Amino acid sequence: MKNPPIPGGLNFYSGREHMGRVADNAGRSTVGQVLEYREPAEGKVTRGSRRSSIEILNDPHRNKGTAFTEAERDTLGLRGLLPPRVFTLEQQEARALENLRRKTSDLEKYIYLTGLLDRNETLFYRIVLDHIEELLPIIYTPTVGEACSRFGLIFRRARGLYVSSHDRGRVDELLAHWPERNVQVIVVTDGERILGLGDLGAQGMGIPIGKLSLYTACAGLHPAGCLPVMLDVGTNNEELLRDPLYIGLLERRLRGEVYDALVEEFVTAAERRFPGVLIQFEDFATDNAFRLLAKFRDRSCVFNDDIQGTAAVTLAGLQSAGRITGKPVAEQVILFYGAGAAATGIADLVSAAMRLEGLGEDEARRRCWFVDSKGLVVSSRTDLKPHKRPYAHDYRQIIELGEAIRAIRPSALIGVSGQPNAFTEPVIRAMASANERPIIFALSNPTSKSECSAEQAYGWTEGRAVFASGSPFGPVSLNGRKMIPGQANNSYIFPGVGLGVVVSGARRVTDEMFAVAARTLAAVTDQASLESGSVFPPLTGIRSYSHAIAVAVAEVAFRTGLTSRKKPKDLAGAVRAAMYEPTYPPTGG
Repeated sequence: MKNPPIPGGLNFYSGREHMGRVADNAGRSTVGQVLEYREPAEGKVTRGSRRSSIEILNDPHRNKGTAFTEAERDTLGLRGLLPPRVFTLEQQEARALENLRRKTSDLEKYIYLTGLLDRNETLFYRIVLDHIEELLPIIYTPTVGEACSRFGLIFRRARGLYVSSHDRGRVDELLAHWPERNVQVIVVTDGERILGLGDLGAQGMGIPIGKLSLYTACAGLHPAGCLPVMLDVGTNNEELLRDPLYIGLLERRLRGEVYDALVEEFVTAAERRFPGVLIQFEDFATDNAFRLLAKFRDRSCVFNDDIQGTAAVTLAGLQSAGRITGKPVAEQVILFYGAGAAATGIADLVSAAMRLEGLGEDEARRRCWFVDSKGLVVSSRTDLKPHKRPYAHDYRQIIELGEAIRAIRPSALIGVSGQPNAFTEPVIRAMASANERPIIFALSNPTSKSECSAEQAYGWTEGRAVFASGSPFGPVSLNGRKMIPGQANNSYIFPGVGLGVVVSGARRVTDEMFAVAARTLAAVTDQASLESGSVFPPLTGIRSYSHAIAVAVAEVAFRTGLTSRKKPKDLAGAVRAAMYEPTYPPTGG
């Protein structure tokens, strides 16, 4: 597929004579291969300036390495700077895979792929897209957790934008330093709650980088339109504060009004610099996550993936699980182990789905129960934070998880605690005793934080569990049957939602968008996947799922008046045309 124009007026062209920058009528620029561009001031056409040959080879957007043709090498002054043989993209891919698979650890593979991304974006995304099941666990969970933990050691080259608490008052100036003017999506974190690993400070930058690589690989957002941002407001991690190689501020975390002012300044500056930009909040601590989402969601194009993306993929899993158990979502009783942003976000979306199936609001919430670090969340407790109170039921206090299961008899147990091995054999056997097909979702990331393994869930239920996890687990064989556990990976959801928002030009991101994303994902989960034990479809089809989700999300934006754009006659075709394909531009344009 020919690479699409970036929405907003920018197009990538293949020029015969020069490698330069594309400028739109507002004077904004992005990396492109062009013959000429239009000066906005005088409106005249001017021949683009030749970039140095070394600069071309160092530009990951445009570098083709050994795939530069003979003609391109002459035109661009590359002859002699590359080995003489010209390779195809497919041959480069084979070489890169050979090198990758020789690495002896997942972290080494992560470092290799990061280096490839820094050298040649097209080749990186070609490899990832063609081998998504193999490489998704490398570029994101679970390997990204280890990469963030060691970010100070493996740091090679800056990628993204670092905004520190020392930059208050000049955030707009920092955003002006970013070379791409047509940024469509920003993923921003302050590093306080990285996966299940906690406060990693500036080393959490690996998360926005990884998330945005998934936007491109899974949904076709052009990499030039993606901006990772780290808000470095310090860290309370004592080990990092003592680490001589830590890359962030050696200060304790900013709190209170000064913290809020920095976030406000960032969002305001981002919206001014990149009109219409979608901002994704990622891995903020629970209190900040809820507060910032509530503050910005009705005035800016923002969402929180930990709250809303996790909720949507889990809801989709529950809807698919209902096809196995024979119980629709409205008939489920769900017990959450953990009561942070992810858990309550899931409960909010699940209870909304239950209401659509005919339940009243109170009845829907009564079907969602929580166990936190102090036991069952009940109305008699006086220590509950606001986000837990809607799910505090009039019931006796229970401390132990297994006892809570025996008392409540939930049909689904969802782990979002970050507490490894919390789903012990007695806990899982209690679920099996209460249900013919117990639903057990161990969603905490990375793998080291998972509440149980697939093998444990299947083994302790004699193969009756409907299981899903946050990080990938391999197939499990039991009693002559092979079961393939599903991974409740947010990459099923947020890239498609983002693509739908970008294509439609939506001004806001709504809960309805995530609800339709969940419903769409559940609908594309085929019978073969369900029969194998997975409540999610194979990752190999992720681009088609993202396309379907983007169309559904864009439909919501157009129907609810959240965009001023005119709806295309062929919306599905418009979404497909907007999806970037990692291929080299044809020789000679």
